[in-house]
Amino acid sequence: MKPAITRIGLVLAACSALMVACSSAEDSTAGEAPPKMEPLSEVGNGEGELNLIAWAGYAEDGSNDKTVDWVTPFEKETGCQVNVKLGNTSDEMVQLMRTGQYDGVSASGDATLRLIYAGDVAPVNTDLVPNYATISDFLKDKAWNSVDGQMYGIPHGWGANLLMYNIDVVRDAPNSWGAVFDDADKHKGKVTAYDSPIYIADAALYLMKTKPELGIKDPYALTPEQLDAATELLMKQRENVGDYWSDYTKEVQAFESGTSVIGTTWQVIANLIGADNKVQVNTVLPKEGATGWSDTWMISSKAAHPNCMYKWMNWITSPEVNAQVAEYFGEAPAQTKACEHTTQKDFCDIFHATDADYAAQIYYWTTPQKQCVDGSGDNCTTYDEWVTKWQQIKG
Repeated sequence: MKPAITRIGLVLAACSALMVACSSAEDSTAGEAPPKMEPLSEVGNGEGELNLIAWAGYAEDGSNDKTVDWVTPFEKETGCQVNVKLGNTSDEMVQLMRTGQYDGVSASGDATLRLIYAGDVAPVNTDLVPNYATISDFLKDKAWNSVDGQMYGIPHGWGANLLMYNIDVVRDAPNSWGAVFDDADKHKGKVTAYDSPIYIADAALYLMKTKPELGIKDPYALTPEQLDAATELLMKQRENVGDYWSDYTKEVQAFESGTSVIGTTWQVIANLIGADNKVQVNTVLPKEGATGWSDTWMISSKAAHPNCMYKWMNWITSPEVNAQVAEYFGEAPAQTKACEHTTQKDFCDIFHATDADYAAQIYYWTTPQKQCVDGSGDNCTTYDEWVTKWQQIKG
């Protein structure tokens, strides 16, 4: 997903307790049915401890900023002592979860299905998470967080991958991803792109809208031929890319120094650049739509502290806490009632937090599977194949 970065404030055990049947990662092949498990039937007393893998800024305890702390109140209320391991990438989070040492993870859509199909996470009984009821409907029962109508986590926050440009340099006010693909040579060497195999979906989305003859229906459900087409487009773009970024500070610095003038971004990055007043940038959701991310708190199938994990999932999606996280990190909250508690009154308007029409234009990161994630068949390419193609693109 997504880098371990927040807004300015952060510049810088048992299986049987959780499910009826357990399966190892080796027993499940991506694209087949996930291992059969039953979610927790009731939440009991906390076990006194909770081990999490999280993006930085998602589980703040006051150590980075003493005024930013929603972990300590949780510990006092539940008795669950929280230990957090920061994840730097989705790939790292997947590997950490497979150790069985953690109770839960704040997984992005490029990790969730890998965890589900490998049996690393368990289905969630949403009835045991009261705050789930008022989470935005457009984040529930989706391809990246559920299988066959069964939720495998609780949505946390989300955002779109937008097009950003320096308005003093890029004067034609682009409203299409063509600006960084077909017309990228207009700003040769100063185009920037997200550094991850999942970025292939951005090229696939553009081709889906501009070359219907390719038959792309979902940017995460690509046949080998469609993946080759997206790869070819990205190879051409590579000639004009000055920087690839995954750490948000790298893109901020590139735009402020002028080495990048156009590329993919998140709204929080544009806000940070605008706050410094060094350069003027604009963001747009292009006419083709955009890819995006929706993070989900997932519980390990080997969770040693499942009761504490359920308490955490309800806590982190409570209106007050979800509002704190969203503002600190710079994302739209999943909890609809969070907008009543943000300190910046227009925050939810800026991030389109409850705008279903806006959200409908976003194709959220979903892990590519051989069994096409759009249900179109079993001839799609896997995430591993995307990784191989991305290595070829980057050279």
